[in-house]
Amino acid sequence: MSWTNSVGRACGVLLDAIVRLLALSRINPNVLTLMGLVVNTYAAFLFGYANGDNQRRLFFYAGLVIIGSGFFDLVDGRVARASNRVTRFGAFFDSVVDRYSDASLFFGLLVYYARGNRFFYVVLTALVMISAIMVSYARARAESIIGTCRVGFLERPERLVLLIIGALFNVMAPALWVIAVLSTITVVHRIVYTWQRTREMDAAAAGRAA
Repeated sequence: MSWTNSVGRACGVLLDAIVRLLALSRINPNVLTLMGLVVNTYAAFLFGYANGDNQRRLFFYAGLVIIGSGFFDLVDGRVARASNRVTRFGAFFDSVVDRYSDASLFFGLLVYYARGNRFFYVVLTALVMISAIMVSYARARAESIIGTCRVGFLERPERLVLLIIGALFNVMAPALWVIAVLSTITVVHRIVYTWQRTREMDAAAAGRAA
């Protein structure tokens, strides 16, 4: 067994132990979801509070905070399953809170660039915020019509990884460019895929009617 497998197994054992403890505590999984939003909001505050003197340091801290918020994303569903508290509302609530978490991070960056009078990056960040929301909306709307729409590369985990890289290594502007381009490509891909599937469904329905 390689050392990477050993580390992965140890992390899995630790995560399972944490999940069991949280399940035994009877904490509501929705509370864990909400705590993830609170932590991400603090990261957004760090982004917005940054200026020329402390920008690199606060962005680095914000990246660490986003990593920490991932813990709650990781355990809320597991705790729900371990405590037999999986509900349709829980899935809905998790999705809605995730959108608020994403938007809060981009809002923090909007404040940072606005305070620095960097109009171009205000526009870019707004575009990233819109495209990130549309990635999720396009999938949700498509799946209400065609059942499943898992196409496209840049979903929430990839966006967060890019934000973390941008924050930790002080390359936020390139990270935003990558998110903007790949999010837009993902939305277009989902539109095209849904168009193709609906055409097939309409043709099948017309064939049955004939």
